[in-house]
Amino acid sequence: MNDLYRRSPYLICYWRDRQFILENYATCTTVSASPLTCQILHFFSDWRSSGAFARNFSQFSVVSIARALAKLVRIGFLEWSGAPANSKAEALATWTAWSPAASYFHQSTKDSHAPIEPEDSLRLLRQRARTQPMPSPIKRYPESRQISLCSPKKRGEFAQVLLERRTWRRFAQRPVRLEHLATLLGFTFGIQSWLYFKGIGRVGLKTSPSGGARHPIEAYVMALRVKDLNRGLYHYNAAHHRLELLQKGATAARASTYLNGQWWFGSAGALVLMTAVFARPQWKYPASRAYRIVLIDAGHLCQTFCLTATWLGLAPFCTMALADSKIESDLKIDGITESIIYVAGVGTRPRETKLGRWPSRPFGHRVSNPFL
Repeated sequence: MNDLYRRSPYLICYWRDRQFILENYATCTTVSASPLTCQILHFFSDWRSSGAFARNFSQFSVVSIARALAKLVRIGFLEWSGAPANSKAEALATWTAWSPAASYFHQSTKDSHAPIEPEDSLRLLRQRARTQPMPSPIKRYPESRQISLCSPKKRGEFAQVLLERRTWRRFAQRPVRLEHLATLLGFTFGIQSWLYFKGIGRVGLKTSPSGGARHPIEAYVMALRVKDLNRGLYHYNAAHHRLELLQKGATAARASTYLNGQWWFGSAGALVLMTAVFARPQWKYPASRAYRIVLIDAGHLCQTFCLTATWLGLAPFCTMALADSKIESDLKIDGITESIIYVAGVGTRPRETKLGRWPSRPFGHRVSNPFL
């Protein structure tokens, strides 16, 4: 009984109703626990042997101790010195300064969005609204002094682009032109110039702001229907403005899977999968609040993407209903040091332009994607 054990550094605890819950956010394992479990985990704050545990908990038999330790190792609450290296735990070690707040949020919200069916969603929302009215979309201070403002000028190309931006869910069969995709990527994700800081290195500048100019977002393109570009997964090289082929082939069904069953986006021309390389902001900002910077940076870029697409006369959209693990597996990233954050996409505009409306499924079909 000389094997060494240590409590996982990725545990949190909380109460859910009357149950005391322990959760390992590295392995996404959750169990209800007793005070004794906490005692055992506390004992193994550092590497200690099973023999030492037996001496301190002499009220338990050798067999029961062995079973308890084996179970805690199996569910990931104890680390065992003889176990092979855990790649997720090693990757999370790079988040030490952001743990547990940011790392727990990051891990616990992956793959957590329920599949979307527009008809079902609307029915549930109408049902909820009968007993719980929707919150007001605006806030007012009616008792305060009111100062009227002049109307914004709506003439000019810039104003028209802003006013025309919508989320599109219907697309024409025409492919997106490669030059339009190049413009979208270049204006949104491309590095426009470099700044050099003595003793530090160079910092890229883009059209969108980024906290500390860290620009953690990388862009991957799933080309579905782009003229003169083969279907496949590509990485956009932001410094040299070029695509790097990672995987041949891409289907509407796979796009639907990536977007948690949102089959209506399968007829788009391309998806842009935005990932975050967390080492970039972690290097400069040790506080977990910097995780917010990453999310806001993705939002900055997405709005630039949507406005650029609108300016080009295309039909953009964006979504955070993602199958994180499937995307990350195909991109061959670990989901911790680099992780999917956001997805934008673009297609060509259809003739009928009921913006924001979901297309209807073909009669009698309940398949994952009707565009195959």
